[in-house]
Amino acid sequence: MLEFGQKFAQTLLLPAVIELVGDVGAGKTTFTRGLAKGLGVAEAVTSPSFTISKRYAFPDGELVHYDFYRLDDPGIMRDELSETLSEPNSVVVVEWGGDVAELLPKHKHRLEIKLNEDGSRTIVGVDDETLS
Repeated sequence: MLEFGQKFAQTLLLPAVIELVGDVGAGKTTFTRGLAKGLGVAEAVTSPSFTISKRYAFPDGELVHYDFYRLDDPGIMRDELSETLSEPNSVVVVEWGGDVAELLPKHKHRLEIKLNEDGSRTIVGVDDETLS
């Protein structure tokens, strides 16, 4: 997942939005760590499960990582997400985004990560094309 995230970062045009879908432990945050490394983020990327969002600077912009898993109602976080989505040099990653799906742009990357029985992952894009 780290390597895939790094490679994926090289394909992005800013601004970019990535919606990650998958069960707990599927590798969403690990993908984001790789993505961050590929973008040039210098600091360690950690899961925003308890803080809801985290921001990381990279040379050409900012990576903003959201995790709505623990929220019953996104409330004010909807406003923050909406504002972040309008930033021109951003890469926005959203985990567990069901309650904010209507805010996400149509032109986003939607990756569904499936953990296989052997521990490998299958990553499927919005058009059901397997990416890895």
